[in-house]
Order: sequence, then structure tokens, then C-alpha cells
Amino acid sequence: MNGPTFRMNSAVDHQANGFNPTEILRDFDYGRVSRLPGGRVLREWEVFAADEDIEVAPGVRFPAWTFNSRVPGPTLRCTEGDLLRVRFTNGSAHPHTMHFHGIHPADMDGVPEVGPGVIEPGQSEVYEFDAQPFGLHLYHCHVGPLAEHIARGLYGTFIVDPKPGRPPADELVMVMHGYNTTFDAEGNQLYAVNGIPFHYMHEPIRVTRGELVRIYLVNTLEYDPINSFHLHGNFFHYYPTGTSLEPAEYTDTIMQAQGQRGICEVRFPHPGKYMFHAHKSEFAELGWMGFFEVTE
Repeated sequence: MNGPTFRMNSAVDHQANGFNPTEILRDFDYGRVSRLPGGRVLREWEVFAADEDIEVAPGVRFPAWTFNSRVPGPTLRCTEGDLLRVRFTNGSAHPHTMHFHGIHPADMDGVPEVGPGVIEPGQSEVYEFDAQPFGLHLYHCHVGPLAEHIARGLYGTFIVDPKPGRPPADELVMVMHGYNTTFDAEGNQLYAVNGIPFHYMHEPIRVTRGELVRIYLVNTLEYDPINSFHLHGNFFHYYPTGTSLEPAEYTDTIMQAQGQRGICEVRFPHPGKYMFHAHKSEFAELGWMGFFEVTE
């Protein structure tokens, strides 16, 4: 009657997993910053692939393939025009790549048989490209079978800020995804945001009444053709792909196909707890739901 969640409010062991969805919300990795001759900003990151057995529901373990030992991988953030250099090391037992959405040379696309191609276990490669266009993007492995490599956990958020910046806000990253625990490639048995189903039911996202909240919303869900985000009791401005500084609509529900993303901006005028979830009931009842807790 009160809606689904883990039995008796039990939760997974975040410490054993090595990551906590509450911390992932506001964890932005700006890389190691230096300046090139002429003053241009260079940002450098070290990213590695690893096979990790993570607890995705109490007592339910999933053999994940990860970037930097977490699902989703780190949120890489930069400013348009920066030069980006990502050193990728494959510590997994399987071949992988890093494919970034955005504009870059073909050799830096992270796909098999182009440029460095597939990165074998134990090997490293450097991806270097300009940060463009500004907006909300993602990265993921691009080795076949592609759906399995993504669904196992090899994805993350990639943000390119516009040079003028955006208005100050409480910024949150929310990556929508699922777990095909039967490995039959025919659907998901669990759905989540930032790694763990139902997490934000147990630990609501705390925000301040009247403050601008900016949500970087990314859909990496495999084996289902579409996902959605619905916010109770409030409306938000939506910027598809974040490539415009003007919103496309004012709504409380948006749909995203796999790989689509967008920025949601909202101010909560009233205190209290406000639910958010996929507006497909099956996804919500299998883990894709949570609460914002609005305080004074």
C-alpha cells in the first residue's frame, strides 16, 4: 500500500561497494589543471576499467564492469575550448574503450578498428580532444556486444560548461540505468539512478527551498527503448542536451531514449518531501524512485 522499496527498509553496503549514490550526486571531477603556452587550459584525467562485484540490492550481487570502480563512472567536467587528455588503462579481464559524445577527431572516437581501436586488458591509451560543444554529454565503452558492455556499468557523465557559465545553483548529476541480472539481454530486473535502486527513498536528496537546483539528467538504460523522469508537486525548465542557454519547455515529466540527456532547472517554493521517479510504473516499482527533501 505504501509503495515498493527494499524489504524492511534494508540497504546495501555502500562502503563495501566503494561508492555511495548520495556522494555521486555532487561529485564533479575537474581533472588535473595546467596551462599550455599561450594560456590555454589543459585538463588531464586518469581513468581505469575494472571488474567489480557490487551489491545492487540487499544480498544481490552483480558482476559489474566499471570505470574507476564505481557505477556510474566519474563525472568529468570542463569548459568549452579546454584541451582534454584522458589516459585510459584497461584493468579489466575484457577488452574495452572510452567513447565520448561530442565533437572530436575520428582517431579519438574510441571505437574498434579506428585509431587506437580496442584497448586490450593491461593496455593503456590516451584520448585527446577539444572540449566542444558545450552541453551535457556522456561517455561509455564501445566494444561489442555493445549493449552488454554498457549495461554492465561502463558509462559516465561528461559536462562541458559554456564559457559564460550558468547561473549559480545546487548542481546534481543523475544517471538513469538498470541491471539485467539474468544476463538474457531481454530486459532489466532492477532500475536505478546513480548505481543503487531505491537509494534516494532511504536517503532523500536534501535541497533548500527557493534555491535554484540544476539536475544533469542522463539516460544510459539498455534493453528498454525509453526512460522518463517525473517530479511531483513542481515544474522544471528543460534544456535538451544542455546545448542551449534557453529552455525548450516547462514541464514536470520528460522522456529520454538511450543516450539522450538534458538539464532540468527547478526552484522548490514549498518545504517538504517530493517524490521523483520514472513515469513507467514498472521501472519505478523496481527501483527507479526517490525523494527530494526541501528544507528552509
